[in-house]
Amino acid sequence: MPTSRRTLTIAAITGVVAVVAVVAVVVLLGGQAPEPPGPGTKIVVSELSKATDAATRAADDSPEQAAAEYLSEQPTAVWLTPEGDPVDVVGERIAGLAAEARAQSARIAVVVYGLPERDCGGHSAGGLDVAAYVEWTQAIGDALREAADAAPIVILEPDSLALARECGNVDERIAQLSAAVEAIAAQSTWIYVDGGHSNWLAPAEMAALIEELDRASRGEGGRGIRGFATNVSNFQATDHEVAYAHDVSGRLDGLHAIIDTGRNGAGSNGEWCNPPGRLVGESGGTIGDDVVDTNLWVKPPGESDGECNGGPAAGRWFPDAAVELTRDVVAD
Repeated sequence: MPTSRRTLTIAAITGVVAVVAVVAVVVLLGGQAPEPPGPGTKIVVSELSKATDAATRAADDSPEQAAAEYLSEQPTAVWLTPEGDPVDVVGERIAGLAAEARAQSARIAVVVYGLPERDCGGHSAGGLDVAAYVEWTQAIGDALREAADAAPIVILEPDSLALARECGNVDERIAQLSAAVEAIAAQSTWIYVDGGHSNWLAPAEMAALIEELDRASRGEGGRGIRGFATNVSNFQATDHEVAYAHDVSGRLDGLHAIIDTGRNGAGSNGEWCNPPGRLVGESGGTIGDDVVDTNLWVKPPGESDGECNGGPAAGRWFPDAAVELTRDVVAD
């Protein structure tokens, strides 16, 4: 069918808008493209965290209050879920984070967590249907482009790839995730997809899944993702994760990694759901090399993994865990 003049006009306008957006990003960032995450990266400390709320609710001078206050002061990624940040709210949420980031001379770091059949019936089960997920991730992408000066870091759907074969929906997940990458990608945004962790899938298997998603998500402008995130919501020791990231990256073509060190200060005891005896790990932005861009606190310490080992539902504040995780950094 011949292309209509109206279609050509819309395409021309779209192209102009895209050019203007790119120019705006460059101007906001002092004439330079945004730097990728690396040692020294500082992410926003949001006043709207569950740790901040817990500190206001805990008894004065209690161990629970001290732990929550300490955790509320630590730069930690913010999780966007359709349950907490639906499509008509998520843009405003990101705008608020961007305002906080500007005031702190920091960057935004968000976790996008709303994939259809998100946790395959596990503790974090839920997510949107396919059409709603497309709409939601588009709203996130639009808001992040408006926040380009905060050089956003996006951790896209933790566990989604590592669980895909177990869930029996690899092809569907690749399609959904590649569409999410397309919706969120921008010159100013660094996207890291799920990379599992060092005690889960073999590096070759994990790399194959990441490669499939990377290939599916490449647009006309080339690669849409920066790399993969490891150890999200887990407890594996940092040196194990660095070695694992290098192994996975070596099977890919220049992909980088982010490591979650929020709760790995005591390493892993083999459990993943509110394991006892764990500690907070290295502060974000303290490591980095030619493969590992840096480390961040991705899973907020103090938030439950699920109803196990005495914890509440996934994502809710778990005071006992907060106290235990901070026992070496908070004075008695």
